[in-house]
Amino acid sequence: MHLRALAVHPVKSLRGTAPQAAHVGPPGLQHDRRWMVVDEAGSAVSARAVPAMLSVTATALESGGVRLTASDRPPLVVVPPGDGPRVEVTMSRVGWARGAGAEADAWLSGVLGRPVRLVWLDDPTRRSVSPKHGGRPGDVLSLADTGPLLLTTVASLRRLDRWVAEAYAERYAACGASAGTRPARLSMERFRPNLVVDGELEPFVEDAWATVRVGGVEMRVSELCDRCAVVTIDPETGRFGQEPLRSLAKHRRWDGRTWFGIRLVPLGVGTVRVGDPVEVLTRSTDPGPVPEPAR
Repeated sequence: MHLRALAVHPVKSLRGTAPQAAHVGPPGLQHDRRWMVVDEAGSAVSARAVPAMLSVTATALESGGVRLTASDRPPLVVVPPGDGPRVEVTMSRVGWARGAGAEADAWLSGVLGRPVRLVWLDDPTRRSVSPKHGGRPGDVLSLADTGPLLLTTVASLRRLDRWVAEAYAERYAACGASAGTRPARLSMERFRPNLVVDGELEPFVEDAWATVRVGGVEMRVSELCDRCAVVTIDPETGRFGQEPLRSLAKHRRWDGRTWFGIRLVPLGVGTVRVGDPVEVLTRSTDPGPVPEPAR
């Protein structure tokens, strides 16, 4: 197994970049999800509600700042607002973040077509991983949802692609028509992982991993990742569909949710690089959940 790709998303719900190497620390990849877009009430704005967020790319800068780019306006560089105003945010275990300033707020509000603010988490070590999401004392978290890192595998994506194609053909057959053109293959970008693993793997074998080593950095699996409607948005067009959530619900549904990928907590620090070997150190002794019957 090897690390096929890396992804850093400096601003939660905006598009990120795919570096060839990244530093790993307790909160995850350096610069990942240190920024967030919030509404006037301080609630996180998600691409699920505002698909136009996926038309904006956020690129991390060495300074800790971020460059925002969109097709219809000049790019904007935002520096970390170390002495910016405190903005109350509703995200759990955060409380407040630093406001990035009027220029950044106006730029993003113009792109997204609604009043929003850009905020920055000054210290990711002040937010903890919740015990209900596999957190242990000392585990810290940026503005990511529930875990510092998200890992997916190419083998699982290929199996999901096959399920989507089969469902497409079945729907056409039920109508007595030819299936026609196969649906476009799913982009891994839909799932917004930090680490993508490739190699001679069975699909969804990662469900049973307990600890892994990527390059020289060991990581603990904190939980499997349940998926929401964001994965049904085509990152290139911003359009919603029913897939792949419908196929995941058919094959990968239990506890009332659908699952793809695993969340990780770093057990050390270091730099990981595309091409690094990936080794499973321990596997879970839990036999795993039983998927619910297809509906």
